[in-house]
Amino acid sequence: MHQRTLLIIKPDGVFRGLTGEIIARIEKTGFKIIAMKLVKVSKEQAAKHYEEHFGRDYYNRLIDFILSGPCVAMIVEGPYVIKKMRKMAGKTLAEEREPGSVRGDMSVNNLFNLLHSSDSPENAERELSIFFNEDEILDYETAADRYWYWEGQER
Repeated sequence: MHQRTLLIIKPDGVFRGLTGEIIARIEKTGFKIIAMKLVKVSKEQAAKHYEEHFGRDYYNRLIDFILSGPCVAMIVEGPYVIKKMRKMAGKTLAEEREPGSVRGDMSVNNLFNLLHSSDSPENAERELSIFFNEDEILDYETAADRYWYWEGQER
């Protein structure tokens, strides 16, 4: 199933100089980055992005953290990309993270967990609209596209 997902490298990833390494991991999977920008998330964007967490004891920490510095927002596209990017990102809770995931290899705690990746097609669609306009998305063909789609079939 061909999908798009939002991936955000949070301020801790940017401050620690891990942006390039995270992008390299995405590209090594063969997925396509079709939009990317360095952003200072606004309060309005943060509130919309984290609306499902409103009222929970950690909500204000989430908001304060995403507002604390620059983020890299991107749209990643490919077959089953939502599930695969979640696996690449790793578990949210530090004690559940496994080596090999971005968080398992590089993250320090539950709040400073380096990145966000959409968890469902519905949330991906909602989150993408918070951070991107259609005119910011570039469609292009990569070498991986030729292997994923052969005579209209997914591999």
